[in-house]
Amino acid sequence: MRVPALFAALFAASALTQMPALAQPAADGYAVVHAGTLLDRPGRAPRRNASLVVRGGKVVSVHDGFIEAPAGAQVIDLRDRFVLPGLIDSHVHLDSDRAGNEGLLAGFTESPQLGAYETLWNARKTLGAGFTTVRNLGDPGGTMALRDAIARGWVEGPRIIDAARSISTTSGHMDARLGINEDLHEEMGHANVCDGADECRKAVRRQIGRGADVIKIATTGGVNSRIGAGLGKQMFDDEAKAIVETAHLYGKKVAVHAHGADGIAVALRAGADSIEHGTLLDDESIRLFKQTGAYYVPTLSTVNGYLERIAKDPNAYPPEVRSKIDWRIGITGKGLEKAVPAGVKIAFGTDAGVSKHGRNADEFELMVKHGMTPAAAIQAATTNAADLLGLAKEVGSLEPGKTADVIAVAGDPLRDVTVLKRVGFVMKNGRVFKDER
Repeated sequence: MRVPALFAALFAASALTQMPALAQPAADGYAVVHAGTLLDRPGRAPRRNASLVVRGGKVVSVHDGFIEAPAGAQVIDLRDRFVLPGLIDSHVHLDSDRAGNEGLLAGFTESPQLGAYETLWNARKTLGAGFTTVRNLGDPGGTMALRDAIARGWVEGPRIIDAARSISTTSGHMDARLGINEDLHEEMGHANVCDGADECRKAVRRQIGRGADVIKIATTGGVNSRIGAGLGKQMFDDEAKAIVETAHLYGKKVAVHAHGADGIAVALRAGADSIEHGTLLDDESIRLFKQTGAYYVPTLSTVNGYLERIAKDPNAYPPEVRSKIDWRIGITGKGLEKAVPAGVKIAFGTDAGVSKHGRNADEFELMVKHGMTPAAAIQAATTNAADLLGLAKEVGSLEPGKTADVIAVAGDPLRDVTVLKRVGFVMKNGRVFKDER
């Protein structure tokens, strides 16, 4: 994708998709938020009738009771709402909300410029759902450009930690040539594919050179891979170790797509920072999680995207993929049911793009269904996810000095976590993005 064309599309998309004007704090973002209930530090008890002072995009102070607003400060009245930090999704793919045959066709028939519009559209849906920070785990490059545009204030969207292109072995899950006519292979990008330790080191350095914040790799097959090679290990130990060591050399964390227990073990032995999906956790997986301190990102809500697309079109996926989808739907949540009682660290992630953008909070309901308390699920999407993304000093809680990312819901998510599917107020960096009161 050519960068000038992408930025032109982003500018145009911003002009066409501006939200209606909202009452904003003063020019320096000076505001006092009155909260009926404030969960300022997930993992601790919430405050009743509290005030949050915001200025310059940061939390200045937190108070019990409804304090009088200082001169020049706007009052944001959320006294009938439950207020908490902006949510974090540790696993998204913002470049598409389409999968299966529809997504494959779009890749060949639609322009990169149109793809930029779709990426921005998905980002805005995500922010509107209350997710003020996301970790984007692999696409050709559109989201990386959007990351920078958002950071510069050119367009509105969640804060993005981006992985550039995901890395796998030849014919591994991230090899885009799978299932495509061989005559087209040379026209398709495959610089993200590596075989052997030296090539894998180079693949990591290539993504870092492109501007990756985090490295994403696949050590097993994938549900959506257009190849009947299963979901077991597809990377050797020396390859995984070379990738992780190189990423850590450059100060980058490593997120690993892994379904089968053998591939999970390869990644954790290599020192991976998180395992994505982790569908077939076994006792050795649990032991390695506890030994290494890696995070588990279960991505349960992928099943919602599968079920919705199949209901719309029973032939939405090719046969070799559909059989794996049916298996995935049946086994969803079993890994989490093992991880929770074992005390494995868990961070919230949806795999949105496979699941649906803007419906990220569906994950909460499934996390609770499969063993987590609502409080633990919220912590996974705030303080835990912030720690995993390396942003614990900036986001994840509403403490003095941290970024003023604030959301509010009608109802108590500590009693009924599904209220997080209906976020009515969103503030990011001290600016109100959404207010449905």
